[in-house]
Amino acid sequence: MLNKARRSIAPTPLPKVSHGAGSYVFDSSGKRYIDGSGGPAVYCLGHAHAEVNEAIRQQLELIAHGYRYTFTSDPLIRLTELIQSQAGPGFEQILYVSSGSEAVESALKIALQFHWGKGDRKRTRFISRQRSYHGNTLGALAVSGFAQRRKQFEGSLFPCSFLSTANEYRPAIAGTAAQLTDYLAAELEQEILKVGAENVAAFIFEPVVGAAGGMLPAPAGYAAKMRAVCTRYGVLMIADEVMCGAGRCGSWRALAEEQVLPDIMTIAKGLGGGYVPLGAVAYSGRIAETIVAADGAVNTGHTFTGHTLACASAAAVQQIVVRDRLIERVRSESAALRQRLVASVGELPAVGDLRVRGFFAGVELVADRDSRHPFDPDLKLAEIVRARTLQEGLICYPVSGTIDGVNGDVVIISPPYNASDAELDEIADKLGRGLRLALADIGAA
Repeated sequence: MLNKARRSIAPTPLPKVSHGAGSYVFDSSGKRYIDGSGGPAVYCLGHAHAEVNEAIRQQLELIAHGYRYTFTSDPLIRLTELIQSQAGPGFEQILYVSSGSEAVESALKIALQFHWGKGDRKRTRFISRQRSYHGNTLGALAVSGFAQRRKQFEGSLFPCSFLSTANEYRPAIAGTAAQLTDYLAAELEQEILKVGAENVAAFIFEPVVGAAGGMLPAPAGYAAKMRAVCTRYGVLMIADEVMCGAGRCGSWRALAEEQVLPDIMTIAKGLGGGYVPLGAVAYSGRIAETIVAADGAVNTGHTFTGHTLACASAAAVQQIVVRDRLIERVRSESAALRQRLVASVGELPAVGDLRVRGFFAGVELVADRDSRHPFDPDLKLAEIVRARTLQEGLICYPVSGTIDGVNGDVVIISPPYNASDAELDEIADKLGRGLRLALADIGAA
């Protein structure tokens, strides 16, 4: 087994980044890494895309930022049109911020302001799920079932109800997927009744859980059943698509595959592709009309809301995604990505589950495949996988505590949408090599 001296093999200090080119990143020593996770599922076009860089340069020559209370801008209008055309009807209003956390904060505030405008001023409670992550600001943390990131701030987080995770591999009850989704929908209804429907503002969830659950899609039919419960009790549905949206799962909205329309949706990461920080919250005309009638405008936003350069950069990213049919590529190549990963790591006894939607994959590691028992968290397997894959020249996204906040190790793969077939082969090959080295380090090869 791994001794304490070997446990910390992560590089200290971290390598210093030098530059990027497409799917590759180079450090200051000249070592090349293939970006198999797009950082934290951000870099949908890879790095240093010439057209995006040129759009940024051209915008900087005009103006970097026109303050939102003084001006609108062509980049903001163009980006709004691009989002609405890809997201489809139901998102008549879009507010721009600078991160996913800010987008979630704004979504929570918009939900509260909507109920205030309707006169339902007791509706201030939120319902979320265990093993969820909605951001690192206090409001977003309050609705996140992510113990590792909450624990130092518990006394300052507002109360929130947490439901079971929607996890077919580790289900809350035994039975079929339909029985599981029925159970989870009933759990939501019971919690609404327990808190009092007149007190509940919204249910917030990730259609595909990212870091907290290790790329964890809900079972088919789950979102529709939760939508029906929310509608029955006048509870808004907030879909947090910061990580799983903007094409990552093979459709611009992850929930589009379920034909479910939330009231509010948060977007970030793949929206701007990491070139200039940007997030957004999109919401329905019904919500906007109520808020405007009561208060004149939404009461949220920041100094850099609608930042002109950020919108210009993101508009360039989204124009390329549309022009090059990259979401169609993500969808059509999803099965091939799965096949690559199965061929590379599927035979390893430590691989318990391999989940893939679009270019979003999670490899769940277990000490025993039959019982699905996780590895001892003291082994810090995710950290070792991170270090070993970096040594092999692969950037991936290992996460720990995915089962209950303590136990569970998953490796996330989320490559750029325009990664070539050869690059996808390289990602799978280097993951296999790095994972085998990591498992050997803990005596589980």
